Amino acid sequence: VQLQAFGGGLVQAGGSLRLSCAASGRTFNSWAMGWFRQAPGKERAFVATINWSGGITKYADSVKGRFTISRDNAKNTVYLQMNSLNSEDTAVYYCAADRAGRDTPAEYEFDSWGQGTLVTVSS
Repeated sequence: VQLQAFGGGLVQAGGSLRLSCAASGRTFNSWAMGWFRQAPGKERAFVATINWSGGITKYADSVKGRFTISRDNAKNTVYLQMNSLNSEDTAVYYCAADRAGRDTPAEYEFDSWGQGTLVTVSS
């Protein structure tokens, strides 16, 4: 399984970015997917998860109402639309797969991880 995240970059506070994560594998449509982030000097933290169908999503309180996770199973891709960005959103963002396909997997249940994409929000 290979996961490749892209779409990060430098954005001004209040702006938007959309991250994408392309996955290899013929059974992508059975996996739960997630986004996590690691800010400088901090531990990796949960951002959002989505189940295999896209019908169940979960968000960290810090991003609720601003971020939207979605997926396109035909394209083996999961997205993270990030709006109203602020400096606290600056981090390396990682996508991950739970190939067991749980509805709301915990971080330790994700068994495949991408390489990360850097998001920098300038104030």
